[in-house]
Amino acid sequence: MAFITLSPIFASNLSHNAPMFIRPATLNDIPALHEVRMSVNENKLNNPALVTEKHYIYYLQTAGKGWLYEIDGKVVGFAIVSVPETNVWALFLHPDYEGKGIGRSLQAEMLNWYFSETEQPVWLSTAPESRAATFYRKTGWRETGLMDNGELGFEMSKEDWENRT
Repeated sequence: MAFITLSPIFASNLSHNAPMFIRPATLNDIPALHEVRMSVNENKLNNPALVTEKHYIYYLQTAGKGWLYEIDGKVVGFAIVSVPETNVWALFLHPDYEGKGIGRSLQAEMLNWYFSETEQPVWLSTAPESRAATFYRKTGWRETGLMDNGELGFEMSKEDWENRT
């Protein structure tokens, strides 16, 4: 398994010099991924039973790929994308690690891989007034409007991803 080291720009946003890296998520990581998912302050699950171990297994083994960001042995964020569904299933950070470049690093790893696998645009949804919605706007996602579930949809094309500034 290849480990991807972070650029100094992202690592410099963190307050200590602990070992940190992004690596592909495995089935053994599911408990840590779920812990991060349940720790968020926004986009909380109103029913935690809606996301089960079977969902993680499906997205990690069958539908796509996931990555996690680890600092000093602790998973602090993760991203999972589905190629057949052309959807970002998850991009979550532990609240203590927001605003440090970790989300951008995970998003870059995920979208670089995704667009190496397909030319299809990828979509996601999030709460309309959330920090996540602001993050997606700032990182080049195009708003597609409110979805039936009340979340705000976003889309990223391969061309937009490759031409972002």
